[in-house]
Amino acid sequence: MSSEVSQTLGPIVTLLGAAVVAVPLFRKLGLGSVLAYFAAGLLVGPSGVALFTDPQAILHVSELGVVMFLFIIGLEMRPQRLWSLRQDIFGLGLAQVLLCTALLSGLGLLLGLSALVAFVGAAGFVLSSTAVVAQVLNERGETHTVAGQQAVSILLLEDLAVVPLLILVAFLAPDHTATSSNGWQSVGVALAAVALLYAAGRWVINPVFALLAASRAREVLTAGALLVVLGAALLMEAAGLSMAMGAFMAGVLLSGSSYRHQIEVDIEPFKGILLGLFFLAVGMSLDLALVIQQWMFIGVVLLGYMAVKAVGIYTVARLFGSNRRTAVSRMTLFAQGGEFAFVLFAAAQTQGLIDAPTQALLSAVIILSMALTPLVLILAKHLIPAESPSMHDTEAALDLKGKVLLIGFGRFGQIASQGLLAQGFEVSTIDNNPDRIRDAARFGYKVYYGDGARLDILHASGAQHAQVIMVCVDDRDACMHIVTLVKSEFPQAAVLARAYDRLHAIELIQAGADVQQRETLESALSLGCSALERLGLDSAEAREVIDNIRLRDQERLTIQVCEGIKPDPTYASQMLAPEPLSPVRTTSSPGQ
Repeated sequence: MSSEVSQTLGPIVTLLGAAVVAVPLFRKLGLGSVLAYFAAGLLVGPSGVALFTDPQAILHVSELGVVMFLFIIGLEMRPQRLWSLRQDIFGLGLAQVLLCTALLSGLGLLLGLSALVAFVGAAGFVLSSTAVVAQVLNERGETHTVAGQQAVSILLLEDLAVVPLLILVAFLAPDHTATSSNGWQSVGVALAAVALLYAAGRWVINPVFALLAASRAREVLTAGALLVVLGAALLMEAAGLSMAMGAFMAGVLLSGSSYRHQIEVDIEPFKGILLGLFFLAVGMSLDLALVIQQWMFIGVVLLGYMAVKAVGIYTVARLFGSNRRTAVSRMTLFAQGGEFAFVLFAAAQTQGLIDAPTQALLSAVIILSMALTPLVLILAKHLIPAESPSMHDTEAALDLKGKVLLIGFGRFGQIASQGLLAQGFEVSTIDNNPDRIRDAARFGYKVYYGDGARLDILHASGAQHAQVIMVCVDDRDACMHIVTLVKSEFPQAAVLARAYDRLHAIELIQAGADVQQRETLESALSLGCSALERLGLDSAEAREVIDNIRLRDQERLTIQVCEGIKPDPTYASQMLAPEPLSPVRTTSSPGQ
């Protein structure tokens, strides 16, 4: 029994050891964690010391890391936000895929490949690595920025493109008659699976999690979270779609759930470990002997594909209104092939479009392009000078040093700043809405352009010198991201945040906000106080009633935070007491 256990634990210990040594070392050298995992995988794999001889088995399991990453991205995207990205997904993303596929196919023909092989190679390489891009965005803290959301939109379109590409490969097969005749049936099955997943997310998952939460067993909630992710992925794969797309859709459907944050916390550790394992497995899969033997051909195809794809990405980005720096950044980030290429190449080999040696060569090109991406990003960072964000006639935040940093100058931020300005405090204000900045300038108020979700902008805005940082943005997800970032990077400052509702207030407290203020709470209490006065209470009595309600609300909020109780999001405030409030005692005599 002990020998069987040691045989199982041995590979696990080896992989963990390789990651624990490589990642800190490479990050200290400024090379990033992705390249560290690749290098560690190459070292322990068949082309290295051969501690592992079957990297494909590890790769299949570790693909769940990509699945879970997309699930968490889906949790952060409510359906309304996803709908708002439709132009980026089906405009920007589709244009990039189509143009790059055409350019790469043309390059393949110039390199002497047959038309079918050139198309398959191009279609595989055009699907960028979701794992690499998402990991880099996460490490940079850019997932929630405008550029980051556009990058996510492109990744989603590429995931969607896997299905029509697989159908097209089947159609192009020599014996395509049998396979292509099932095309409409496959589409129908895929739509049915999507409908089933939607129904489960709408009517089943929340009640199930309510039962699990009632059991007060943390491990059962974790198991339920894993069941949701893996079940959705399995359903989509059975329907012919990608597992990653299924997990993303499940995340979107659960984005409004009251159990969303519990699920995210439970999934996060599995996602991180499996994603690292995925990069390790990709490194193991590189056939170094083949690369050495065919180094000239692989080198030409690799550099040619990356260069041509980069040109296509840059062209599309500029056509869709991105500035030069954003276009270059996207170009270097997406210039590699991705994990879905392995699926496409395997299908093409099965259908007889390419042979086994060609598949091995194309797979080597994909792996090397993924490994080169961190180096390309480092090179681009050093060659391209940093730019301060600016918007035509707005002024970028630069070396501000006010005692107070105000992020977001909408209706809430404008009112919140008035008392500070009246007392003569120096307030540095940033906002990412150029129209709002120009409106403020007409009234003589200086607002600088800057995205508070970016660490470099916060530094330029003087966050390191501020005593108080007020987060007044009207996007609850952006607010959470900024509060988390500020608490991590600028511990000297007190963080005061605008909360959308009670649930958001609890999330902000858990994120470390020193003060949170629901945007409608005080105005609603004030209105209620006026109503009491109109109904016959004098001002003192009305204020006492409202103060009592405010006190009870604060006590209940404290209890909910301490016990981890979360209100049902369908009831925004949930501040009414479970029992009637006691009548206010007055000094009036019984006869009055």
